[in-house]
Amino acid sequence: MNLLGVYIHWPYCARICPYCDFNVLRDRGREVEQRALKDAILADLRRHRALTGPRELTSIFLGGGTPSLMDPDWAGEMIALCKSLWTPAADLEITLEANPTDAESGRFSGFADAGVQRLSLGVQALDDASLALLGRNHGADEARRAAALGAKTFPRLSLDLIYARPDQTAQAWRAELAETIALGAEHLSPYQLTIEAGTAFDRAVKRGTLVPVAEDLAAELFDVTQQVLTDHGFTAYEVSNHARGQAARSRHNLVYWRGQDYVGVGPGAHGRLTLEGARTATFAAARPADYIAKVAGTGLGWATREALTGQQAAEERLLAGLRIEEGVSFAEIAALALTPVHPEVLDLIGAGLLAPDPDRLRATPAGRLVLNWVTSRLALA
Repeated sequence: MNLLGVYIHWPYCARICPYCDFNVLRDRGREVEQRALKDAILADLRRHRALTGPRELTSIFLGGGTPSLMDPDWAGEMIALCKSLWTPAADLEITLEANPTDAESGRFSGFADAGVQRLSLGVQALDDASLALLGRNHGADEARRAAALGAKTFPRLSLDLIYARPDQTAQAWRAELAETIALGAEHLSPYQLTIEAGTAFDRAVKRGTLVPVAEDLAAELFDVTQQVLTDHGFTAYEVSNHARGQAARSRHNLVYWRGQDYVGVGPGAHGRLTLEGARTATFAAARPADYIAKVAGTGLGWATREALTGQQAAEERLLAGLRIEEGVSFAEIAALALTPVHPEVLDLIGAGLLAPDPDRLRATPAGRLVLNWVTSRLALA
């Protein structure tokens, strides 16, 4: 059976971070809506089973938003239903995203009992000034406590960090990385701060009250990240994801990067499924009320679905595949007519941005630093 991932989007957050452009809502005063949404997600999952048929379930990812604000029993219902609808892989990965607030970490044992065995913890920074700048509702000590508890409660722990913050130095980032590594996680996801259109940070930049770091400093911070994590036994298997060993790699994210099928349920969730022989993009209604109504009316929360052309599917595969260490095979992107001897491929190999490989397109470390530019050149070629 073909592998299948399941992504469940829980859109509620205690606070909206100023850099976030995800589909999120404030958590307060929505108890009735949330229960209705939980029931809609369960119904949506059942309808997806009718579309996909029997598949081997490789991952379940509860993301958001902040799914750790959810009742752990609800998470247990969703997990149990997924495992009954599809055949769980022997190494099924079940991930929960969480923030390090004391209120959320106090629920960790409930989520472990519900079946979660991998915690993805949004630490983001380990100093209070940076956390305040990022609009986080936890402090550095809370982050340290939550990481320690997460390591004890779940078999696998991943920590998210944000770097290239205003006024950050390479020396300070090096020290912060070392402290984060000492917390014991086997997986780290350091993301460079980006200013997304429409966010509070975007408005602050336009007002001149927030100044992003210069490009040369951002590049230096990227290099520091690679050096420090490599020195401590982590492999950069994806541009912003580092793991100690194969088993520590995020199986769910690899579903995305390898172009495998995944179900997306919950408000605003994206999915990619092979339906009637075509790679199909699904997009769920963004507002919870609209999503709930869609499920009630059709059984599915989709606002739209689109069967991708061969070229569109190949472009998606190129963009995702070049992000990971293993790259993407030429056979999978045949619709783009790229070959090992294509002039653009040879030019990028000569520039040291692609690895010489007769079977696959793979970005070098230098190529990863300018990956958007590399993929644009290949897609346009």
